[in-house]
Amino acid sequence: MNENEILRKYSSQLGASVDLDQYSPGSGKFSREYNIFRREALDKQVTVYEDWCNKLVNLVRIKASEKEREQLEESIEIAHLNITPEGAASFAAFIGISFVVAGLLVMSLFYFAAGAFQWFLPLLLVLIGLFSIKPLTHLPNYMANRWRLEASNQMVLCILYIVMYMRHTSNLEHAVKFAGEHIGPPLSLDLRKVFWNIETGKFTTIEDSLEDYLNSWKKWNLEFVEAFHLVQGSLFEQSEQRRVELLDKALDVMVEGTYDKMMHYAHNLKNPITMLHMLGIILPILGLVMFPLIGSFLSGAVKWYHLAVLYNLILPVFVVIMGKQILEKRPTGYGKSDISKQNPELKKYEEVSGINPKLMAWVIAIAFVFIGSSPIILHYVNPALDFSLVGGKFLDYKGESGPFGIGALVTSLLIPIGIAIAIGMYYRLKTKKLIEVRQELDKLEVEFSGALFLLGNKIEDGVPVEVAFGKIADNLEGTASGNFFRRASINIQKLGMGIEDAIFDSRYGAILNYPSALIESSMKVLVEGARKGSRVVSKSMITISTYVDRVRKVNERLKDLLSDVISSMRSQISFLTPVIAGIVVGVGSMVVTIINKLGEQFASLQADQQFGGLAAIANILRIQDVIPSFHFQLVVGIYVVEIVLILIFLTNNIEMGVDSLYAKYDIGKSLVKSIGLYFIISFVGIVVFNMLASAVGVTTSVS
Repeated sequence: MNENEILRKYSSQLGASVDLDQYSPGSGKFSREYNIFRREALDKQVTVYEDWCNKLVNLVRIKASEKEREQLEESIEIAHLNITPEGAASFAAFIGISFVVAGLLVMSLFYFAAGAFQWFLPLLLVLIGLFSIKPLTHLPNYMANRWRLEASNQMVLCILYIVMYMRHTSNLEHAVKFAGEHIGPPLSLDLRKVFWNIETGKFTTIEDSLEDYLNSWKKWNLEFVEAFHLVQGSLFEQSEQRRVELLDKALDVMVEGTYDKMMHYAHNLKNPITMLHMLGIILPILGLVMFPLIGSFLSGAVKWYHLAVLYNLILPVFVVIMGKQILEKRPTGYGKSDISKQNPELKKYEEVSGINPKLMAWVIAIAFVFIGSSPIILHYVNPALDFSLVGGKFLDYKGESGPFGIGALVTSLLIPIGIAIAIGMYYRLKTKKLIEVRQELDKLEVEFSGALFLLGNKIEDGVPVEVAFGKIADNLEGTASGNFFRRASINIQKLGMGIEDAIFDSRYGAILNYPSALIESSMKVLVEGARKGSRVVSKSMITISTYVDRVRKVNERLKDLLSDVISSMRSQISFLTPVIAGIVVGVGSMVVTIINKLGEQFASLQADQQFGGLAAIANILRIQDVIPSFHFQLVVGIYVVEIVLILIFLTNNIEMGVDSLYAKYDIGKSLVKSIGLYFIISFVGIVVFNMLASAVGVTTSVS
């Protein structure tokens, strides 16, 4: 018997218990289509970035420094980017130079149009260009950090799936592929890359390729590396008991290590969050009260657009940087993943029947912004248009500086609330169905571990798997798990299907209504175990049930650790930030109103010789030099929208890792409430404080 005949003989015997077509390295189902899978798994923005880098490296070839190059190469490898360090540096240089050139062109246009240099906008563009080169060069590093956070959400599940598979089939290649098929991107892309490196000849064995991949995690998640090494060690154990013990130990190392690191992170999180809140929110918002006076004292040197650049551009970037520093210290290995990435077919739930969320959001935003901007529009249409309102004027334009009237100020509140409603409604419509599916799946998975334990016990008692499905369905009547097993039992009894078809048939399979990776992987273990006998199936189901319970309990303990910090951040989002900002808008409008009234009264007294000394005060209190309340509120309102969005993403990333689904759902749920509270507090503050300001004006005139 020659070599080929021996291989065919044992391949046929092995194929009776394992689906070799599904897992063989040359099947083309797992690793050969790596590049296609990579393009699908990466965000569109990332692939566009790759295209630009590869085009610009030939146009503007910039070499990265030796130190930067080493770090960029590592990040490019981790984030699966198809670029070079020179491409990243060239992209950054091109964008930076483009901003500098745009600034110089704008300055030239201002000079030829107005006959004088305007420095603010050109200087801003030049500074943005110069200061953006370094961060843009390090863009692959930021992508790699995000990749680590997102991939780490799946690590506990990855080890769980590998251990589940290895319990009944001691084959590392098949176990890694099994995990890669059920956890979804981004970690599944990493596992595909392990096999891709073998097929392209970079490595010759799965052990070498896997070791190279694990080396990239040693600095970030040593538990993941140790767990994998324990799994590999189980392959060399001759005793079945010892082999199973090593597999159990691998999962213990993963979950307990994750818990210990998260415990230290939670304990050290309070001070950075407090600093973020004070430096990024409280102090900047309270400092806004001074700006109306500063504009007056500096003879109009501080304009509203200076304030807008500081508060709507620079400060949000500062808060994002502080937030990223907090997230970079977050331990890897724990969190949740977006189910639409694991199950692309669920993206259909993002579409709301008869409604285009994006179009609706734009219509709402444009309508609110148009109405909120009506004071400026009305003035440009008819500069003489105005009317009295609550002891003042509706528009109250002072030259061309802007509207100072209380009516214009109240109308401007519609702009931030309109933006918030548009963004909130968009994400609410996009995530409503998906989050319902997610919550149902979470509930089902909790039930399912108990159902698997019951199933394992039934099979251990000698009940055939086909019959056990019906018995479990009867025991769990009315539950989601019971419905799953009922559907599988009906397929077996009435349609004459085998176990695999009853669960995974493309038209009638029980799994179709339950797009859960955990359920799918458990049932695949059951199907493969059934080929080896009922004893293997029984042990597998009971073991999976035990593993899932252990992972769930650790996740609950981790939530308890973070509960204090998360509740504090949510109170900032829902109450503290909008209330403080609303009060500041009210106080700021009062200061502007008082300056307006005092300036008018001092100006009227200058004509009287005995009050000639008031001329200096009147020059200081020129209302034309003050930032208009209309623009002041816009800056504050938009800043609050930005800060609330940043805090929502930060809170969700701390609690769940990079889970975009829950973050978007939280935006839809919390943003409108927060900005709605800001709207109410600002409105009440404007009315109350302006009534006080009117009283001050009356008292001054009487005296």
